[in-house]
Amino acid sequence: MRELLDILEQVVQDHASDLFIVAGGPVSEKRDGRIMPISGEKVFPGETERLIAGLYDLADRSMERYRQTGDDDFSFAVSGLARFRVNAYQQRGSLAAVVRVVAFEIPDHTALHIPDAVMDLADVSHGMVLVTGTAGSGKSTTQACIIDRINRTRQAHIITLEDPIEYLHRDQKSIVSQREIAIDTTDYLSALRACLRQAPDVILLGEMRDHETIRTAMTAAETGHLLIATLHTNGAVNTIDRIIDSFPSTQQSQIRVQLSMVLHTVVSQRLLPDKRGGMIPACEIMHMTPAIRSMIRDCKNHQIDNAIAAGGAEGMCSMDQSILELYRKDFITRETALDYADNPEQMLRRMG
Repeated sequence: MRELLDILEQVVQDHASDLFIVAGGPVSEKRDGRIMPISGEKVFPGETERLIAGLYDLADRSMERYRQTGDDDFSFAVSGLARFRVNAYQQRGSLAAVVRVVAFEIPDHTALHIPDAVMDLADVSHGMVLVTGTAGSGKSTTQACIIDRINRTRQAHIITLEDPIEYLHRDQKSIVSQREIAIDTTDYLSALRACLRQAPDVILLGEMRDHETIRTAMTAAETGHLLIATLHTNGAVNTIDRIIDSFPSTQQSQIRVQLSMVLHTVVSQRLLPDKRGGMIPACEIMHMTPAIRSMIRDCKNHQIDNAIAAGGAEGMCSMDQSILELYRKDFITRETALDYADNPEQMLRRMG
């Protein structure tokens, strides 16, 4: 156990985002988007099993679910150090785990360079706000910052449905109820349905995994609640397509109409290497306008990207516009801007 605690302490001290315990290679950590070994020694299946059993001991959790399904998600805290979110899984017949470091305190959004336009979503009273991006793009942290802003500025009942709970919110102006899937409730869908009977003002939904959960989420947003959810998609257009395509073809026309009415904003986030060290977010922001509502209803999603790029007056920003702004403010290098741009040729012309 002492060895495991030493590893966790090093990961926190190194300001790493993730710890990797996989047989056949060294225990490693991810810092500034790069994976680096903590020690040069390879670990073998017996050692990985011992380390991962230690994670379960720290969480005071049975390994039964992992043994039955081959993967498991859970979180735990080490007093005075940090919280940790664990995904344990099986690979090539041995145990493996990825451990995400989660700070005790909710980060300051200004230090993370989350745009004010994203934080202003805390003032939205109803509708659906989606925070999207690939795994490790900072979606959960951005959501936590928005929830924290609501908690500090509004009198509301906030219910979060998470798998697992990452950031802990203490009641400030709001009452915050945090429910963990598989511990406080069975699954997202039943938790969301029950949530509608718990007088919520704001609902945070950790993930929309199937069309029934998406349908219930849209109903919640339609009935006067602010619903904030995540999807593992890149860009507003892909997000809208993913939602619609999750439904049977016979229902998609109706879903287009409903989505066009309840959707408020889609934020798509990427983390880019900051030239000063660490990572910095670039954000595409799409707000609903009458024109975009019509595009969604009329199956003209291919026109939405142009509407976002031209929507600066409405507070919108394309991913490439966000990346270009980071470059002009000297947060990222020219090479990083071109590597992450959706349209590198156009980015090059804009750089001059």
